[in-house]
Amino acid sequence: VQLQACGGGLVQAGGSLRLACTSSGRTFDRYTIGWFRQAPGKEREFVAAISYTGRGWHYADSVKGRFTISRDYAYSTAYLQMNSLKPEDTAVYFCAAPARTYYDTQDIPYDYWGQGTLVTVSS
Repeated sequence: VQLQACGGGLVQAGGSLRLACTSSGRTFDRYTIGWFRQAPGKEREFVAAISYTGRGWHYADSVKGRFTISRDYAYSTAYLQMNSLKPEDTAVYFCAAPARTYYDTQDIPYDYWGQGTLVTVSS
């Protein structure tokens, strides 16, 4: 299983970016996709997850109302639309997936990780 994240970049506070996570190596539509981030000097933290059905979502409180997670089964790709970005959103963003199918989007183990894409938000 391979996950590849892209779409990061430099943006001013208040701006938007859309990250993409492309999955290959297995059937995309049977697995939850999660987004995580790690800021310099900090631990990795959960950002958002979408269920394998695409009808369940879970967001960290820090991004609720600003970020939207979605998935496109035709392209085996998940997206993270990030609006109203803040300097504190600056981090390397990773997408991840579990080894097996879960019905929930919370408290599940993630076994496969993409390489990360850097998001920098300037003030």
